[in-house]
Amino acid sequence: MTTMDGYLQHPNSHEQIRQEDYIAGLAKGLALLEAFGIDRQRLNVTQVAERTGISRTAARRHLKTLKYLGYLETDEHYFWLTHRVLRLSSSYLSSAHLPKIAQSFLNLLCAQTSLAFSLVVLDDNEVVPIARSYLPQHDNLRVSPYGMHLGNRLPAHATSTGKVLLAALSEQAQYDWVKSYGLKRLTPFTILDESKFLDVLKTISLSDYCLSKEEHELGVIAIAVPVFNAHGKVIAALNCMSQTNRVQDDYLIHQILPLLRNTANELRNVI
Repeated sequence: MTTMDGYLQHPNSHEQIRQEDYIAGLAKGLALLEAFGIDRQRLNVTQVAERTGISRTAARRHLKTLKYLGYLETDEHYFWLTHRVLRLSSSYLSSAHLPKIAQSFLNLLCAQTSLAFSLVVLDDNEVVPIARSYLPQHDNLRVSPYGMHLGNRLPAHATSTGKVLLAALSEQAQYDWVKSYGLKRLTPFTILDESKFLDVLKTISLSDYCLSKEEHELGVIAIAVPVFNAHGKVIAALNCMSQTNRVQDDYLIHQILPLLRNTANELRNVI
């Protein structure tokens, strides 16, 4: 958090707020909830303090408050999230304009191709699916590779949508992002060299699409395009995911990419 002439500036979004309007206790409580992740679903007081940068005493008080409010459960040693936190995400998904608008487009793409499609946004170093294709007849089929259920968080640097969204940032912002979050190896095909990664983002920016193959999960291939709003700003990415033994690169580029681009243009006209 940077202080500038009585204002605080967020290090990632660069959003500014007057110091007197900033509620530190609320920020700490939300940071504490975000400390729970896929890698550590149960945390004790010491681990929460380390992850959030607050004291053990403050961490304990926040944990006990969130337990009292029903957002956490505990065995008196470890704490974990309860289903109550889903109120936050379900409220967004049921009220946000973009997921609602996109749903019918995603379902149509799925019906046309029998492949899985998602609409994804960037959140710091991760991407989050906010809408995905759904057809009732596919309930018993693995039409979507692991990891693309709503609200799940995936590493931006190793996904087609993540690279598309990062490619929309300025070169300085891309450089800062890489320096802040790094490039973690997830498979043998994950790009780890920073210079190469930035070159890839430049290529994606020029071509307006990204094909990613087995960088996040072995056996998974995906292609993504940016979604612009009426002001020309990239607000999301639209992608198609499948298994490498089911579709080839050429099919995604020549058959699916035009569909994604047409859909992205249609979304731009209605959002």
